Amino acid sequence: MVDFPCTPYELEQLFKYCANPHIPHRNRIVAFMLLVELQLFAQHLDTVLQDRTMRILLDNPIYRDIPNPIMRPEDMAFIKRLHIPARFLHTKDDGTMALHVMCAPDPKKLFDLEQLAQYALIYSRPGLENTWQGIVVDFAYHMHWQTLFGFALCRALCANSASKTTLVCQFALVMAQPGLYQEAVVAYAAANPTPPFVAQYGANVEICQVHIPDDQVRNFSDNHALHVLIHNCIPLDWVDHAYTYGVVYLEQQFHQPTMSLDVFQDVNDERLQRLSVYETPPTIPHWNGWREISEEDRYCLLFKHAKEVAAQIDTEGLGLYYYIGMDPNVGQLWKQTPVHGTMPVIGPAINVALTNSIMVDVTAAGGPLTPPKTESAPQPPVINITQPEAATTMEAGRAQTTTGTG
Repeated sequence: MVDFPCTPYELEQLFKYCANPHIPHRNRIVAFMLLVELQLFAQHLDTVLQDRTMRILLDNPIYRDIPNPIMRPEDMAFIKRLHIPARFLHTKDDGTMALHVMCAPDPKKLFDLEQLAQYALIYSRPGLENTWQGIVVDFAYHMHWQTLFGFALCRALCANSASKTTLVCQFALVMAQPGLYQEAVVAYAAANPTPPFVAQYGANVEICQVHIPDDQVRNFSDNHALHVLIHNCIPLDWVDHAYTYGVVYLEQQFHQPTMSLDVFQDVNDERLQRLSVYETPPTIPHWNGWREISEEDRYCLLFKHAKEVAAQIDTEGLGLYYYIGMDPNVGQLWKQTPVHGTMPVIGPAINVALTNSIMVDVTAAGGPLTPPKTESAPQPPVINITQPEAATTMEAGRAQTTTGTG
């Protein structure tokens, strides 16, 4: 087991070892990779967490050009053998070694956050062409559970279609506005006093997904999204918990070209005004914190990085990653003041169709099966919700699916 240098003296000796042509070539490769990995780690670490050795490595000019002994094709083959255990590899038809293929998330397990996280880290992390927006990833490839939960919730509410990305965006913007769902619940309760609304909790949650014709999807508004949330009896504390996901989604829009920037700015203005009334929404402890990357994740990333470098793709150069140790609730939007006035008027009424209901297994998310007993969690008021009729349930692995009329 080879460790990083922990003192300035160990750093100096490792550098000399790497630069010494009389040292065995493979040993110099190992020394070089240790120095480069420590350098990259230190660059992406919050400055308050950097130790003295890291500061010297970053600030001392002699360490800016570390001699690179990796020059031959056999050197790269050695690195693969050095880094990746055989249990993660298989031999292809041409005799080369490759990682086992990672399967896409199971559509029947929409709240399997671990499966979502692993797939998103390799194929849909920030900076890639098919980025799953709103998920917090830091430079050590930790992923924040709170944003994974918000992504899973918005994704579960939308049926698969060409317009799904647009629908998910509108749900994310609702999550970013504190108290908006709570106000909608109160207004609906006043207009529909009976029967009582009971938020869904338990191992399986019944959800009627929304589907919009492609030619009408641009008129899908926050009011439509709120109607879908209320119809599905989504708990208020779930929407509160998804707040960070909504804001991260919103912030990421300002890091990339978009024709809707004014709309996103208006949403952020309203978010800031609502924060002064509702403050930052409470979170659910069981669905919070950071996901550490697994051993398999590291090797998958090693292969992916090699392909991205060859294709001149710099996923970390767009400003979408968080520094290691950085609070996920810190970004360029968190301390802004409103730019515009009020929200614009949304487009005309559209045909919002809810699909047949499905049963979603939420146990895979690792969260509570009953409402959290915290003083800050809001109590849902009474609401009248029309439930699906003639629903039938069938087992489908760990998840269940339900068919019926929505």
